[in-house]
Amino acid sequence: MPTRIFAWAFLMFCALLTGCGAKDDPQAALEAALEAALQQLQDNLEAKNNSAVLEQLHPQFSAQGELDREWAKRTLLLLFMRHKNIKVLALSKHSDIDATYREKGHTEAQIGLTGAEGLIPDSARHYSVKLEWWREGDEWKLARLSWE
Repeated sequence: MPTRIFAWAFLMFCALLTGCGAKDDPQAALEAALEAALQQLQDNLEAKNNSAVLEQLHPQFSAQGELDREWAKRTLLLLFMRHKNIKVLALSKHSDIDATYREKGHTEAQIGLTGAEGLIPDSARHYSVKLEWWREGDEWKLARLSWE
């Protein structure tokens, strides 16, 4: 019986330490929020939620150094009209927060983008993408996008 009480107390202590550490670490909280924004972007694209994707773009958004939010709006509309189903496959990804300027985050990923009229994709492309996120308050907004 005393062994069970000790084990239970030890497990509770470890759980408290784990919980406190995550809450007290601002870097971990920023990284978690950045990962959540990235996942939300993927979910919004797959759900074909044009307004939600555009909401995640920073007002100064640019792609490939010359394309703006209006281009993004037109491109999303075309993509969503062309394909009934869209899937974004993250083959690999890595995100980090800028060490000197914590208001910026970066994500590099290898993705597969597929589109389909039915269950079987009728188009698929592979991209290497770089995303730069800018934090506004508690939200990460996609500010820069480039791909190969």
